[in-house]
Amino acid sequence: MEYRSFEELIQKTKDCRSSCRLVLAAAADKHSLEAVFRAQDQGLVSPVLVGDKVQIDAILAELRREVPSEDVYDVPDLAESCKKAVSLIKEAKADFLMKGKVDTKIFLKAVVDKENGLSEGDVMSHFSIFEVPGYHKLLVPVDGGMVPYPTLEQKKAIIENTVGVLHRFGYECPKVGVVTCVEKVNPKMPETVEAAALAEMNRNSEIFGCLVDGPISFDCAVNKEIAACKGYTSEIAGDVDVLLAPNIHVGNIMGKMLTCFAGAKMAGFVAGASCPIIMTSRGSGADEKYYSIALAAAASEDNR
Repeated sequence: MEYRSFEELIQKTKDCRSSCRLVLAAAADKHSLEAVFRAQDQGLVSPVLVGDKVQIDAILAELRREVPSEDVYDVPDLAESCKKAVSLIKEAKADFLMKGKVDTKIFLKAVVDKENGLSEGDVMSHFSIFEVPGYHKLLVPVDGGMVPYPTLEQKKAIIENTVGVLHRFGYECPKVGVVTCVEKVNPKMPETVEAAALAEMNRNSEIFGCLVDGPISFDCAVNKEIAACKGYTSEIAGDVDVLLAPNIHVGNIMGKMLTCFAGAKMAGFVAGASCPIIMTSRGSGADEKYYSIALAAAASEDNR
């Protein structure tokens, strides 16, 4: 199964799950709360808010919304707010986590804390998914937000994290392209060597539940005609679901080019932890926050 739009994916996954509890850390943020309430109105989530209660109450009054008092935790300090939100996940009082009005560094410190955080000892990576005008289905470029310079084993883990999320969405065998600037292995380009190694791992069932090929250039990965013109033969050519970037810079730039120049819609969250973690950037709009919440709710279903 594959999807052409966020609305199609949200509707399909919505039909087979119940509402999840979302905890918003540093919740005194109007745009985040608007997205949370939009998701609540769709029956996707029920909110748990942690932060400065005076500020939260003022925003709730402005939005003309109410949250039960037992679901609002008054923790004005930003670092302590993030710690409290993480603790609510660990106490099974919420199903997944979202960053509100707090610096990412402060938020992540609570998430990755060795004793009290949400890491399960594995690689955490950023799952990002795009609805791109001109492409025939949703596209998943990773990782543009968590692992700066992944090793071969970390790239394997990023693929596994990403494929695991897509399986929860109903994908049977996602097609993964390990992207480089060329389609042939060049010993002087270690990215191409590692791309071929990942494809070999897939053929040997060390990476399973998906189809991995590489090295493959971006144009061959998303356009069958270009792949044919270049003589690149692959089951994934022109039909990839996932684009694995060689490093965080390439992944981040790919995503921002899709949104800024191609008019793509984006959603994303951190995968590989004990629950999905929504960590949208300061430039994220209301739609991105909403779609991220909706898809993280779908991905969290198996964790409940």
